[in-house]
Amino acid sequence: MESTGVYWIPAFELLEARGLKVYLVNAHHLKRVPGRKSDVLDCQWIQKLHSLGLLTASFWPDAEMCVLRAYLRHRAQLLQHRAPHILHMQKALQQMNLQLHHVLSDLTGATGLAILRAIVAGERDPLQLARLRNPACESSEETIAKALSGNWREEHLFVLQQSLELYDFYTAQVAACDAEIEHQFSAVKPCWEASEELPDVPPVKPDSRSKNQPSGNVRAEIIRITGGDLVAVHGISASLAQTILSEIGTDMSRWPTEKHFASWLGLAPHNDISGGKVLRSRTLKTDNRAGQAFRQAAASVTRSHCAFGAYYRRKRAQLGPQQALVATAHKIARTVYHMLKYWVQYHDLGAQGYEA
Repeated sequence: MESTGVYWIPAFELLEARGLKVYLVNAHHLKRVPGRKSDVLDCQWIQKLHSLGLLTASFWPDAEMCVLRAYLRHRAQLLQHRAPHILHMQKALQQMNLQLHHVLSDLTGATGLAILRAIVAGERDPLQLARLRNPACESSEETIAKALSGNWREEHLFVLQQSLELYDFYTAQVAACDAEIEHQFSAVKPCWEASEELPDVPPVKPDSRSKNQPSGNVRAEIIRITGGDLVAVHGISASLAQTILSEIGTDMSRWPTEKHFASWLGLAPHNDISGGKVLRSRTLKTDNRAGQAFRQAAASVTRSHCAFGAYYRRKRAQLGPQQALVATAHKIARTVYHMLKYWVQYHDLGAQGYEA
């Protein structure tokens, strides 16, 4: 069949459930095959190429990972929908000349949310509001009280109240989605057969400043499923690890080599060669979520004292920051590929060891 968007997914899943081996083909690959005539329908041409073995199936994860991927993509959308309401709250405060965002690094932190809820409840005294300061906050009560001296207008307070309610609603939805993700993680069966014991799971940091991290112990579940600690890789957090795992799955045999894997992620250079000379080299545009996650991991190790950090700084001196970021993401992706394919653990050489 020929389809665009998401119309092919129900037919794909029904045929796959009946035991048929279904091919999901990239339309760009069809244009490379010469010999098509204008009087042939698209569906007939696709069927002929498939019968001749000229089409390659695109990657499609197994059923368990498809469910987990759907939950995680929905969770990312919930976080994106929640973000504008934080800006609405900040705008309402600014219009009332309440410069709270200048004295707090995060408006939705412990101190910020406590003050916002007190304002919505009817408290207007700056000194009383400043006493809600969390002991870990860097700003003093006097500084916060000065920032809360403004013009209390009803229309802006109404906007602040509704924006806070919407923020709380999306936060509750994210928590419910985390519960479903944790349940799905527990249902995924391990797929590794290594003889060595599982690595120890470090405890979850109690003072983590990231509010968008998954609520459960995702690191322990990933170790149970894959047999390796992906979070131990420098630059990869628990959130990025579960995103990468849900996008690529656990079966690395889908990609014959690490080069195929990097090309699918959009991290491998595409070279235009003519006469044995490379005319242009660049990475192709792609919306691969796993490739974006590896880029985020590379961005977090730019100043790190690990081997990836030293590799980034060396490439930055040669190619510049943008190409060095892609090269570092490429290296991290190859590391994860080897961990999942050969069931090996990650051991960092360190910056000094890499340079040596």
